[in-house]
Amino acid sequence: MTQLAFSGVGVDFGDTTLFSNVSFTVAPGERWGIVGRNGTGKTTLFRLLTGELDPTRGSIARAPGLRVSLLEQHRDYGAAKTVWEAAAGELAELLALEQSLVEQAANLAHDSSPRALAQYGEDLERFEREGGYAVTARIDAVLHGLEFDPAQARVTPLSALSGGELGRLGLARQLMTTADVLLLDEPTNHLDLETTRWLEQYLAASDRTVLLVSHDRAFLTATVDHVLHLEGGTATPYAAGYTDFVAQRAERRLTQQRAFEQQQRTIAKESDYIARNIAGQNSKQAKGRRRRLERLPRLSPVIGADGTMALRLEVAERGGDQVMSAKNVSVGVGARTLVDRFSGTLERTGVLGIIGRNGSGKSTLLRALLGEHPTQGGDLRLGGSITAGYYRQDLSQVPLGRTLYDVIAGLRPKWERGQIQGHLGRFGFSGQDVLRRADSLSGGERARVALAILMLSRANLLVLDEPTNHLDVESIEALEDAIEAYDGTVILVSHDRALLRALTTRIWILHDRHVTEFAGGFAEWEDVSAERAHAAAVATAEEQALREVHERQRVAPTPKSDPRRELRLAQRELTETEAQVAELETQVARVVAALEDPALYTRPDGAATAHTLGAQLEALQRDLEAALERWTHATEQVEMRARSPFKP
Repeated sequence: MTQLAFSGVGVDFGDTTLFSNVSFTVAPGERWGIVGRNGTGKTTLFRLLTGELDPTRGSIARAPGLRVSLLEQHRDYGAAKTVWEAAAGELAELLALEQSLVEQAANLAHDSSPRALAQYGEDLERFEREGGYAVTARIDAVLHGLEFDPAQARVTPLSALSGGELGRLGLARQLMTTADVLLLDEPTNHLDLETTRWLEQYLAASDRTVLLVSHDRAFLTATVDHVLHLEGGTATPYAAGYTDFVAQRAERRLTQQRAFEQQQRTIAKESDYIARNIAGQNSKQAKGRRRRLERLPRLSPVIGADGTMALRLEVAERGGDQVMSAKNVSVGVGARTLVDRFSGTLERTGVLGIIGRNGSGKSTLLRALLGEHPTQGGDLRLGGSITAGYYRQDLSQVPLGRTLYDVIAGLRPKWERGQIQGHLGRFGFSGQDVLRRADSLSGGERARVALAILMLSRANLLVLDEPTNHLDVESIEALEDAIEAYDGTVILVSHDRALLRALTTRIWILHDRHVTEFAGGFAEWEDVSAERAHAAAVATAEEQALREVHERQRVAPTPKSDPRRELRLAQRELTETEAQVAELETQVARVVAALEDPALYTRPDGAATAHTLGAQLEALQRDLEAALERWTHATEQVEMRARSPFKP
């Protein structure tokens, strides 16, 4: 069965052809990665899929009744007032039923009349029939996975959220939709490492069809099983995951280049023959060859690096051996401490990766290091003769009210016009583009301008805060190559695991207000701290099960004291199993916290201790699952008897 089919699709905007001859089919459950340079038509492709835009040429077939959901459609939260209501989206009616059951359950404590019990029983049966326990727990799980507190989300107004939080809420709302096809446009932007891993696992467990645009190579590798590559004014489908796509693309390009070169040699040989014989005794043969040559379909050369950033990072002077020192440094925002009494040093050369959850203080620590944010205490300073170039996550280093030409001219007042235009040309801005104002640029274009500014700094310390946001894969690869060839020191905050694996030589982990140093790169950190990731996965699974338990608690009645023996026994069993579940929850949380502490993996016995704790966690998980089963049975017994207290 085919859900979507493109056949010879092309799109023109005025006299400009964006792409043409695009053909591919999508079957249920497939996960497609849509990749290509910025401006090749990825967003336009999504508009075609939703029906917002009609193709100029070709046709798009959709299965009857197919429902397609795009993230941008989920930024309008309708009548929702709280974060939880907004995330629930089309499931809001089920939410209203749940709230009614909570109120009815509370009222049964003082009104257990047959009418009240019958209404409660009827509504509860409907709630269970429509999967209420599982659905509301799933909403909680999605909110938790995207860094919201589910309980707090039920009372937090939408107006209290920041821009980044609203973006994550839009993603949560889309994941909760019942649409058949999800269209995700850069879903990992502004997600931290843990949240990105959670999203990978969520999509892997889903049986829905997914088409996603992403520049995150590790995310693509873990998520997609098909790739659509937009390049050269068309798109090529690959029935392969991202890693195999990269290999197949290289092989395809090599084959195309060989065929192109062979044809060029044939054309040159024929042209030479025609030129030598067109007026001689072989004129007839020469004219025949000329006609055949004119009719020959010309192969195009392989699309190479044209349009990719030509980024080169150089240092003006070497700088001292000690780049940075910190002694008992505390950093915070207002009264909240983000980093507490950190001490450490950073020596010259290499790439330091700083990782941690969103809101842990990574960007604030960078700003404090560069003197842009006050410390709460301690001594934090750059070394002698260290000059810093700063790539800001919000791209605020790009002045919005000026043209690109004026931005570069202000930094290099002695440069001639040709030098300024040449520099901007290295970053994909040519011709009249150099006269565009920065506030007219897309996110990807502003990011390239920010890198053009950074290149001019010639600093011996580069501080890069999420530099891959907004960049396409080819630009990220160019940035990766430039950092690798750089002769200075780099401090890198990023959620791009492929970039971290390729470049970092040391890692600082921000966790629970403390900085833990790991003397190795990110790839080594992933290997050493595998139990940490395992603990997070176990905790997530248990939280999902516990949410269903707690959801039953929310809607379960609290009956009046009743002398009948069976009800008393059922209530006693429920109380005992609740206590067992609570105790096991506490033990699981204690072991998970120990495994999540980065300091564990820097100790000589860290690996052995983590292995022991991992085995202990598995045993606790089994015990908790058994206790949850007993609790569920006991809850059902109490609910049944509480609904029918008048039966003998």
